[in-house]
Amino acid sequence: MRERIIRSGDVELWTQAIGEPDAPALLLNAGDCQSSMDWPEDLVHLLADAGHLVLRYDYRDTGRSTHREFPPNPYDFDDLARDAVAVLDGWELERAHSLGFGMGSAVSQLLALDHRERLTAITLLGSCAMDVDFFGNWERALTGEPTLDGLPTPERWFVELALNPASVSEIEFYRRLSGDQLPFDEAELRQRIERVRAHAADEEPVEDHPHGQIRQDWTKRAADLADITTPALVIEAPLDPIHPPPHARHLAESIPGARLTTIPGMGHYLAPAIHQPLTDAVTAHVGAGM
Repeated sequence: MRERIIRSGDVELWTQAIGEPDAPALLLNAGDCQSSMDWPEDLVHLLADAGHLVLRYDYRDTGRSTHREFPPNPYDFDDLARDAVAVLDGWELERAHSLGFGMGSAVSQLLALDHRERLTAITLLGSCAMDVDFFGNWERALTGEPTLDGLPTPERWFVELALNPASVSEIEFYRRLSGDQLPFDEAELRQRIERVRAHAADEEPVEDHPHGQIRQDWTKRAADLADITTPALVIEAPLDPIHPPPHARHLAESIPGARLTTIPGMGHYLAPAIHQPLTDAVTAHVGAGM
């Protein structure tokens, strides 16, 4: 494993590469409120052992990357996409397969729209299409108001817990995100939480990533998804309480030629039981994008 601090504009990003230097690059874009260490170690090494040069990095305001107060130093999702490109530049890589989970899938979609020359493929996991009023649907989940597009809102219990995180333990929150069909490894999660905290060093692990303040009108980019030419794989998690089915299918249908695959029993959580199926799906898709 090799580490580098990379500059993106006026911020510094902590990055790490795992795997053979000449292997096809796989860029990991984490979920919201998460640093690079939220990617499970077993999954990262499975991906590297499968023949990828795995790159993970801390978003600004997470982990060991630059932390600043948001109001005097605002940014948006377009800046996060440019940060991802800076990571590739810093490792002197022309192209990579972008694997995005949650918010990282939104970053991956923007990469495919605005930086497609830097991509071999994208894999989107735990996300929705840009024509979905995601943040507006949080309110609709609480009021019972129907969505604008007929797709389901997040589960009400998720919104209630997300808005009041002190009402439940971190372990229990992730247990509920994981669903009830796959084994839940509490010990593995506790180790991951400790790794995230240790990695943050002098910085407190981020609890409220500014993504909530940088929400943008995704619908203005919705039609652009039809212009994506990067080979795309969308992974459906049947028990995802944030983007329940058929959100994944709708996303796949919004991108020309995108493939849809399902990991049975998966929720909005990278549980150990899904590490090998996810690695297999990503590895097969890398070949499609080369």
